[in-house]
Amino acid sequence: MEGEVKNLIEVLLSIPSSLCFCYFISSRIPRGKYRLLSLLPIFSLFTLLPLRFTYAFPTAVAAFFITWLTNFKLLLFAFDMGPLSSNPPKSLPLFITLASLPVKITNPRKFPIYPSDVLIAISNMAARAVVGLELEPPSNEPYFATSLQDFWGKRWNLMVTNNLRHTVYDPVRSAFKGVLGRERAALPAVMAAFIVSGLMHELLFYYVTRVSPTWEMTGFFVLHGMCVVAELVAKRAVSDRWRLRWAVSGPLTVGFVVATSFWLFFPPITNGGADAKIIQEFKWFADFTKGELILVCDKILRLLY
Repeated sequence: MEGEVKNLIEVLLSIPSSLCFCYFISSRIPRGKYRLLSLLPIFSLFTLLPLRFTYAFPTAVAAFFITWLTNFKLLLFAFDMGPLSSNPPKSLPLFITLASLPVKITNPRKFPIYPSDVLIAISNMAARAVVGLELEPPSNEPYFATSLQDFWGKRWNLMVTNNLRHTVYDPVRSAFKGVLGRERAALPAVMAAFIVSGLMHELLFYYVTRVSPTWEMTGFFVLHGMCVVAELVAKRAVSDRWRLRWAVSGPLTVGFVVATSFWLFFPPITNGGADAKIIQEFKWFADFTKGELILVCDKILRLLY
């Protein structure tokens, strides 16, 4: 555990220092290919960071938040788009916070923020918004989804959905708009977003298990992408003339998600025991943190009295 704590400290120090490079150096390079080239070392570092860990839980957290979400935000930043764009100019603490955490600005007039504000936001983000930062909700009552489009687009894993919308869906739709037209261009864009999501899930799973992918997860997302595309085509064909009531479409949607999850998504996780490993390690981490917190409080009390 001590070795893993050391790795954690090294990773936690490397993230803000790398983002400082992005803020002070890359931001001064004109947007586009040259800024993208300047960010390549950061992309590489953030892709390799999860491999620093040996335990599954910190590996999964680093892979999801840094390798996936932060890298994708920096990809948008290369073209001066997304939450890290320099319009309006952002302070360094805000830049680092937006890049490394799933937060969004809810009241930009309260900025710039200061390091103390960031610490408060991090400690309370699971409960409430602080100084204009709000934790992005992970989901929005997915069990009330009326269709797969509703489930994936508006209800499930919203931080990933928003990330993929800006980094994959929008560029692909824009590229195909001149060829297929505005409405039809959405179809390849949807498939591209699901394919990228599947590949990123395979990468995350590899980080945790260090086992070659079986591509079942990619198959899961490709299947759902095809079904969402079919939904879009069907909705345009029937328009508002014929719609299933929620009492029918809701159970069908949730039932399909659950059934395909147990068929394709969960087996790679459960067969290798990765789920049990992460749960056990999370318990160890919680116990370790609790013990360290008690020691810190004890030292503070000794100093005071």
